[in-house]
Amino acid sequence: MKKFLIIIIILGIALSVAGFWYWQRNPYSKEILKLEILGSETAGISEEVEYAVKYKNNGNVRLEEPRLIFEFPEHTLLLASPGEAGGEEGFSRRQEIGPEELGDIYPGEEKTFKFKGRLFGKEGELKTVKAWLNYQPKNLQARYESSTTFTTKIQSIPLTFDFDLPSRIESGREFDFSLNYYSSLDESLFDLGIKVEYPSGFEFIKSKPSVLEKTEWEIPILNKAEGGRVEIRGKLFGELGENKIFRAELGIWFEDNFVLLKQITKGAEIAEPRFSIFQTINSQNQYIAFPGDLLHYEIYFRNIGEEVFRDLFLVIKLNGKAFDFETIKSETGQFNQGDNSIIWDWREVPKLGFLGQGEEGKVEFWLNLRDDWQIASSQEKNAILKNTVLISQAKEEFETKVNSKLIIKQEGFSEDGIYTITWQAKNYFNDVKNVKIRTVLPQNVQLTGKISPEQEKSKFAFDSQSREIIWMVGDMEAGTGILNEAPNISFQLVLTGEVVDIIGEAIITGEDQWTEMFIEGKADSIKH
Repeated sequence: MKKFLIIIIILGIALSVAGFWYWQRNPYSKEILKLEILGSETAGISEEVEYAVKYKNNGNVRLEEPRLIFEFPEHTLLLASPGEAGGEEGFSRRQEIGPEELGDIYPGEEKTFKFKGRLFGKEGELKTVKAWLNYQPKNLQARYESSTTFTTKIQSIPLTFDFDLPSRIESGREFDFSLNYYSSLDESLFDLGIKVEYPSGFEFIKSKPSVLEKTEWEIPILNKAEGGRVEIRGKLFGELGENKIFRAELGIWFEDNFVLLKQITKGAEIAEPRFSIFQTINSQNQYIAFPGDLLHYEIYFRNIGEEVFRDLFLVIKLNGKAFDFETIKSETGQFNQGDNSIIWDWREVPKLGFLGQGEEGKVEFWLNLRDDWQIASSQEKNAILKNTVLISQAKEEFETKVNSKLIIKQEGFSEDGIYTITWQAKNYFNDVKNVKIRTVLPQNVQLTGKISPEQEKSKFAFDSQSREIIWMVGDMEAGTGILNEAPNISFQLVLTGEVVDIIGEAIITGEDQWTEMFIEGKADSIKH
């Protein structure tokens, strides 16, 4: 009985000690301290962002020795410290506020601390900030910690970065391409860089600016309304029809780390060598016509068999809305307006009278193309000239593509010493990609940085060295500006001295997706 009583006493003491220990360590829940971060859910690149860390003691116990830690995401440029006004501090991610500044947190007390920084990252990237508050409740030995996070998305970056690269490249032939960049940011950017990744089979020849690495270029500073370009020349080798992908990155250097801001890719197809059998136009086997062209057709016929041919007729039938049949001329052929055909016979062409093995003969004619013809819709595109050649039992059909027609309209007006220039682009017959409008800004004329409409700002670039302005219009369907509203952009200029031209001649260029050629149009300069 005595032994049993001792066991009960010992058990009671143990339970009391365990209960006291549990009470010491677990009477307090960290949920009593409410901790939250308030801030913007979206932010522009390098835009100043302010986060407010707010906490409140919802319990009835004083919280002692608090420490607040706030952590920015990687690649943040910190601004003023909490409670201070001041300039930029650098790239340290963490800021800590100790007990001296926080003081004890009394029941019901709430406080807010603000943290500022500039976020850097690529478009659409999510940036998460974090906050921790650790403390010791009064009369307890244990320390508790509350934490929370907040995420901000990097929104559209007002930096232009684009390839100017042909969509089709002949294998082994030298070609040029460039990377254009332009900033619409209010702040200047420092320590930018461009990196290029070439496809297999690419041979670098030279670049402007020249670099040793052949793949990286530095941009020490990029101010608002300024830009430039990297020009590269090389050769590309590959199989016919093979698609080669070029990649490039625009980023900013943070303490030896390259932070991506913009990433672009562009494909180029290895072009098939094109040839024309028995026909040249304007002395070319592979001719792409332009609206308004005078075409000189030369049709060659060669005997590749073992038989001799006598007393032959050669017939050509023409089909195409672009042909101006009123202008057909032929010294030896007869034009039939009923079916738009031309006939040559052996009496007028000696080689048609007798064509031996391996011998070759020729007929020729001339005619003009119309400069302008109507298309009913954007579906009625891909302008083409067709001609069928018939000789004896042989028949060959030829197709000649006709380039589209790009028009640039350049207008300007002034008000209170500010000049507003408006560009309007039109495209006629075929779909055209990578349409750009270029001009040179004369000396003593400066951009103000004001551009409209808003959605065109990211397509506007200016090379401060060459003083060339580029508007990257983009892709234009056949009939754009003819069948519907023409795309346009307006930008403002200010004169800083004597000038002759307010703005130079404007040139519109693009890649015709039907003919796979570069085409252009021009508008006169605007005089002062």
